[in-house]
Amino acid sequence: MKSKQSIFDSLQAHWSKDLLSGFLVSLIALPLCLGIAGASNFPPIMGVMTAVVGGIIVAFFAGSELTIKGPAAGLIVIVAGAVDELGKGDMDLGWKLALGVIVIAGLIQIVLGLLKVAKLADFFPLSAVHGMLAAIGIIIMSKQLHLAVGTAPSEMKGKEPLELLEMVPHSLAHMEYHIAIIGGISLVILFGWQYLKIKALKKVPPALIVLIVGVLLGQYFHLTDPNYKNLKPLVNPGDFSFNLNVNFGAVTNPELLPIFFKYLLMFVLIGSLESLLTGRAIDLIDPEKRKSDLSKDIMAVGIGNTISGLLGGLPMISEVARSSANINNGAKSRWANFFHGIFLLLFVVLLVPVIKMVPVASLAAMLIFVGFRLASPKEFAHIYHIGKEQLTIFLITIITTIATDLLIGIAAGILTKFIIQLALGVRVSDIIKSRFELQEKELGVYQLNVNNAAVFANYLKLKSLLQKVPDGSSLVIDFSKASYVDHTVADNLNNFRRDFESKGGSLTLRGLDHHESLSEHPLAARRLPKHLRKNAVEIA
Repeated sequence: MKSKQSIFDSLQAHWSKDLLSGFLVSLIALPLCLGIAGASNFPPIMGVMTAVVGGIIVAFFAGSELTIKGPAAGLIVIVAGAVDELGKGDMDLGWKLALGVIVIAGLIQIVLGLLKVAKLADFFPLSAVHGMLAAIGIIIMSKQLHLAVGTAPSEMKGKEPLELLEMVPHSLAHMEYHIAIIGGISLVILFGWQYLKIKALKKVPPALIVLIVGVLLGQYFHLTDPNYKNLKPLVNPGDFSFNLNVNFGAVTNPELLPIFFKYLLMFVLIGSLESLLTGRAIDLIDPEKRKSDLSKDIMAVGIGNTISGLLGGLPMISEVARSSANINNGAKSRWANFFHGIFLLLFVVLLVPVIKMVPVASLAAMLIFVGFRLASPKEFAHIYHIGKEQLTIFLITIITTIATDLLIGIAAGILTKFIIQLALGVRVSDIIKSRFELQEKELGVYQLNVNNAAVFANYLKLKSLLQKVPDGSSLVIDFSKASYVDHTVADNLNNFRRDFESKGGSLTLRGLDHHESLSEHPLAARRLPKHLRKNAVEIA
């Protein structure tokens, strides 16, 4: 593992690669930021402003080198809901009141980062988290599909996701064909770009092509014509300014206070969780195998959210697609995130007249593509491959989230996980308590005995013991007496093994030979047969 460089050493050593990656990522980010903000009921230009703050300011506080900070599709549902419910129909007021929630959520994230609570993300079962993200994808598609074919925004106002899904046949039957052509061509480009055989073209971000084609078609179809006024076919980006737009009135209004706390919790919980998951994922593909300080990264995101909220912007996270592109483009340090923010600032200063010509249908198509990736059929197949019980948790989380909201959805997923584990023979006491024991057998040789079920609810205790094992040691984890090992624990241990062995350690999992795997997936949940489970309990 390479030694850490100072920030300015990194700039001197890698500026050319980081500058190029920052530019390429900004080309991806520009249309997505506009689309995410518009779908969140914010002025579209404020999505770009959020990414500018995430790049120019947050890059220097981040605990990760290669993640890109900015607005994310995963928070669209929360932000749009906050604007709707707080404003009660007045979008401008709802936006400004939502900013107050974002600022306070950012301050809380700063405190959480200082308290080193990033490890608490391990509590959430992975199938429920993926179910929540898939539900967000479906909700995004349920609204954007209508905009992509020319349905007037007024027809969708106040409708819940299930109602929007029911509206799809009506919107398709009554589409405005000029707008639908733009939306349809945009979708073909986005979904078909990966199949191009010309390597040079494949390196061009498809979202940028959608933006260019959309502007050209919009001019050809004369979307500025007054006949389209009710459909609002072109983006109204709003003003890019650093004015203080925030309104903290929801804190002092008894009628709005429950809504304020509801969205405050969602901003902190979902935003932090998505950032942590991205940080972990990017660490796994970092060519230099650096390990992020995720608590520091949450603090940095909190700083960004506080500043962004004060200036009228959206909440930000470490965004996984742009961060992955950053690595693929050859980025080496945090300066790539900084340069991406600089280029976005230049774009909005120089290209506002062009942005005003972007069709809403083009941005809607981009968001449909993002939503589809979150709720891809491959994701359903992957969860099914891990195990039928994981698919059950995944589906219940999706259905509950779409029918209610994100908090109830993730809670339903966790409750389902508990019920399934009890049905599989896990005792309540094993879920609540942990009987793990770490021993040093000899110098540099450790054994961790798991004397009861190892499940997501007690993994934090297991993780705390794992962190006590020095780098470069030999570690044996003995599951002989473990009645059950769930998928979340197996996945986390797989990630731990990768980090531990990259630092020269050796990890052996013992005692799983007699466990029954709930599927053929290598990280599937495992349980002891009943007769062995009884013996294990008696011995323990």
